[in-house]
Amino acid sequence: MANEQSNSGATQGLRPRSGSGWLVALILLIGLAVIGGTAYAMMAKSAETETRGLNLTHTIERGDLKVTVVEQGALESSDNEEIKCRIRGWSKVTWIIESGTEVQPGDELVRIDTKRIEDAISKHTTDVHTATATLERTKADVAQAEMAEEAYLEGRYKTQRKSLDRALKIAQSNYEKAKKMMDYSKSMFNRGYVSELEVEGNEFTVTQARLELEVAQTRIDVLEKYTKEMELETIRGRVLSSNSKLKADLAGLAMDAGRRDRSIAELDYCVIKADRAGMVIYPSQAEWKETPDVTEGANVRKDQVLLLMPDLQKMQVKVGIHESMVDRLQLGTPATIKLAESEIEGSVKTVASVARPAGWWTGNVVKYDTIISIPPHEGLKPGMSAEVEVLLAEHRNVVMIPVAAVVETELESLCWVKTEGGLERRNLILGDSNDVFIVVETGVLPGENVILNPSAIVDEAKADEMRTISESPFPGEL
Repeated sequence: MANEQSNSGATQGLRPRSGSGWLVALILLIGLAVIGGTAYAMMAKSAETETRGLNLTHTIERGDLKVTVVEQGALESSDNEEIKCRIRGWSKVTWIIESGTEVQPGDELVRIDTKRIEDAISKHTTDVHTATATLERTKADVAQAEMAEEAYLEGRYKTQRKSLDRALKIAQSNYEKAKKMMDYSKSMFNRGYVSELEVEGNEFTVTQARLELEVAQTRIDVLEKYTKEMELETIRGRVLSSNSKLKADLAGLAMDAGRRDRSIAELDYCVIKADRAGMVIYPSQAEWKETPDVTEGANVRKDQVLLLMPDLQKMQVKVGIHESMVDRLQLGTPATIKLAESEIEGSVKTVASVARPAGWWTGNVVKYDTIISIPPHEGLKPGMSAEVEVLLAEHRNVVMIPVAAVVETELESLCWVKTEGGLERRNLILGDSNDVFIVVETGVLPGENVILNPSAIVDEAKADEMRTISESPFPGEL
């Protein structure tokens, strides 16, 4: 009996409770319901999205297509009077009138620091005084040199010649006397009144007198042939040297005086005034610069343009046209200039043959400067921002498809047409385009409905769009 009760209790402990089973079953049912509802909602949303996407269509039509390029620019004048710095070297701007100011004749436009010029005037004035004193000394030397030849010929030369002539006459007289004494002594020797020794002494005296006569004559010859000519050549050379130095001193004085006068004139250039009425503006600056080239405290050089006075009747706009579009531009191509409150019709005037420098300030985009001429119009001012739309081409009565309906691959252009039987893929041959529409040569017809943004809706379009060159067949396998 005891064993039966024990076995019975064990059997009862192994049986599940009826309340716990129902709870597990309830939880499983709720989980299945949530999963089923979520799946149903996702399927419904997918279907709704697909239905909404299929409704984003466009009906192909014929129409006129304008191909344009739009760029931003600023108005400027094609005829500007340039106001330049006329001071040599580098100078500092101490004040400049504001850009866009209307001025009258005589109004001050720019002031430039005068300290450097005032120092130059002082230095050059001192140089002029020094050069004047040097010139006066040279003039005196020239006059003295020119008088030296006459003074020599009439003074020192004559004195030397007369002295030598007197010495020559004395030598001749002594020689004659010596000869007479010798002749007399010989005759007395023959008579026996004088000795032979006395005769020999008189002969020596004659020889000595003759030598002195020859020396006197030689001195005269040297004076006439050499000393005189040497003195005259020296004097004449001194005259030429003095005259050359006079010319050099005159040129030096003129140079110093010119520098002084130039500096005095440049002192007047330090204040630039308007010579006519009009508007003044700053010259254009490089795109990468944050401040204008000319401002208070800036250093400017000679012939640098400080201000411009534009002719407001000759306005234009300079814009940069991307390298991919510039070949389509022609002189006279129509353009529309859109200002804040008006639109003006203009035309292409010039196209640069060389691209403007590209850099970080242009995003490394290569563009060509293009000038758009504007007919005379009231209220135009330099610096006004303008949006320029240049007409590159105009197509009349052509079949057009939206850009958003075309999928471009490496090999072909595609679109999907909504038909009664579903979506139909079409190959397109396209023509010219703008930002919105493309000219269709073949592939779709007017009245057909094309799917917009097909790559977001049609799996086949998405696959075609993701296709790369490496996945496309080789040319021989097409």
